[in-house]
Parts: sequence; C-alpha cells; structure tokens
Amino acid sequence: MPTQNSQAKILAQGIYQIRQLLSGYLGSQAEGDTSVREAAHLAYALHNEALAILNNKQFDENIALLKIAAVDAMFNENYFHKQFAGLVANEKA
Repeated sequence: MPTQNSQAKILAQGIYQIRQLLSGYLGSQAEGDTSVREAAHLAYALHNEALAILNNKQFDENIALLKIAAVDAMFNENYFHKQFAGLVANEKA
C-alpha cells in the first residue's frame, strides 16, 4: 500500500523533472506560449521544495508561497498564489 510520503516523492520528482524539461522557457526574454512559460517558472519556483521532499526534509511553506506569488507577479496574475495559499489555509483549518 502506498504511503503519503511515497506519493509526495512521486509528485516532487515530477515537479523536478518538469523544471528540467521546461528550463528553456525561463526568463523574461524567453519565447513561447504564455502557459508554457508560466509552467516553467512555477516548476522552477518549487524545485528546491521538491528536492527537500525527495531528501526526506521539510520546507518553509511561507517561503514557497512567496515564490509562487513572484511567478504570479511576473505574469501580472494572482491565480497561482491564491490557489496554493488556499490549500495551505485549508490544511491548517
């Protein structure tokens, strides 16, 4: 039976791999579809947190949320931060 830890590691590895695959879409001068560039920046923002999970460590959720907010700011949106902050708020409730 899978554990929550093994499931988290599978998802963390996925985020890390996505970051590597989309690295060519990082930066303000990168060309490509906006959604692909957003995905690249979101994966980049969370790759250190993904590595922490893979190494059986924890990370600061508030710092992760700040990184996500920075991605939103880069694209003049508030979608990602609102969604992720809601997950954290629901977990703490």
